[in-house]
Amino acid sequence: MSNAVVEMKGIRKVFPGDVVANDKVDLTIEPGEIHALLGENGAGKSTLMNILTGLYKQDGGELFVNGEKIEGKYGPKEAIEMGIGMVHQNFRLVKPFTVSENMALGTKGKFLYDSKDIEKKIEEISKKFQLQISPKAKIWQLSIGEQQRVEIIKMLYRGAEILIMDEPTAVLTPQEVKGLFDILRSMTKKGISIIFITHKMHEVLSYADRITVLRGGVALKTISAKDTNDRELADLMVGRQLDAKRMITDEVPLGDVVLRLDKVNARNDKGLLALDDVSFEIKGGEILGIAGVAGNGQKELSEVITGLRKVTKGNIFFKNEDITKECVQDIIDRNVAFIPEDRHGMGLANNLPATDNAILKSYRNKKFGSFLLQKKAINEATQKMVDDFDIKIPNIHCNVKLMSGGNLQKLILARETFENPELIIAVYPVRGLDVGAIDYVHQRLAEERKKGKAVLLISEDLEEIYKMTDRVAVLYEGKIMGIVNTDTTDINDLGLMMSGAKRSEA
Repeated sequence: MSNAVVEMKGIRKVFPGDVVANDKVDLTIEPGEIHALLGENGAGKSTLMNILTGLYKQDGGELFVNGEKIEGKYGPKEAIEMGIGMVHQNFRLVKPFTVSENMALGTKGKFLYDSKDIEKKIEEISKKFQLQISPKAKIWQLSIGEQQRVEIIKMLYRGAEILIMDEPTAVLTPQEVKGLFDILRSMTKKGISIIFITHKMHEVLSYADRITVLRGGVALKTISAKDTNDRELADLMVGRQLDAKRMITDEVPLGDVVLRLDKVNARNDKGLLALDDVSFEIKGGEILGIAGVAGNGQKELSEVITGLRKVTKGNIFFKNEDITKECVQDIIDRNVAFIPEDRHGMGLANNLPATDNAILKSYRNKKFGSFLLQKKAINEATQKMVDDFDIKIPNIHCNVKLMSGGNLQKLILARETFENPELIIAVYPVRGLDVGAIDYVHQRLAEERKKGKAVLLISEDLEEIYKMTDRVAVLYEGKIMGIVNTDTTDINDLGLMMSGAKRSEA
């Protein structure tokens, strides 16, 4: 045996319906390395990591951890005991519990837990990793980005020696990303191994030691980061080259102001001020980006515009009409599209088929039936969405929980743009997607802009903001730090504004 901490040899996993998720995959993780795992949705990355963490049992091949062949009973409990921890895309958190209570779950050998001791350890880890979180906060009160931070802290709290990190930097500014990887690098010097899953090419090339690329369940290549580049990696992942330059370069005639916020204030779920005198406007034919680290008011901003959260002060105007006090259905009736940050919990009903999900917002429409729903009309509309957006699904009556993340996002996009909306609110629309799906979503949003639609794009990824927007408003602690033209602004200045510097200071 080699000195590898993880060796996966000839791993094969087949799901019902003869769906091959992994096919004879070889993966070796060395002590003290940062190993990047790349691949599109459906490439087999998550399945492979779920086998390593004991959530799945492989149908073929061998697994070795620290030189020991894994045989017999091997589940998540055994994986944790062997020092393997994973931060999943779909978080393993109990939402009614506090952060500290979630840390206590699975703690070995204790019937009662010391809340003060756990809270102290959480605060120490939060401070050390610059991932601030309140130990007493309930999970349901936190944004998706903040929940991701809790998952990262949970693995560090359990002392993982083999740490699998799935898109952990989505919640960080460029300055904080470097700080996180500095810490990860110091951890690797002590023998800890990091498996780092990301779709950000610059992070892979900057911080990984080696990279394994999967496509179609097969490990295509393992290569040293210093011997490759972003173009080669993108080509390996999707079988074609992607344009990493600005997508929004053509001039589109601007229409009238579609959305205007005037000194809007709102509170978060904890009753604290989340939006502080927020003002901006969007015209037809432009994409306005909202940049900022998660937890700085983005969630609340999308919710006040779509009627999900009350405005405590200020006004919101849609085409010069005050909609500040309108309810969700009123906003839907105005044909405002909303792509929420949580595609599973808010965007879709996972246990319902694609047909039901396709009409979640429009089932009151007379074309789908005035008293009883007309299945033929619903089926035709759903099939058109599937065809127009190239959604991969066995048939339109399948439950959406069987679909990959990229296809789920395509279904939401199809539904939200089906009625030709004048305003689209897109919150982290490509989070957790592979480069191919990201490119598709971006192309669709760019097409809506060309049609003269107004698009509000909320994202933490500065590369996405730079690529996809005409203008950028930076949000920090609920305040607008500045609004700038994207093509004339330095990306590092945006990073500084995301850290709290006003436009003049940046």
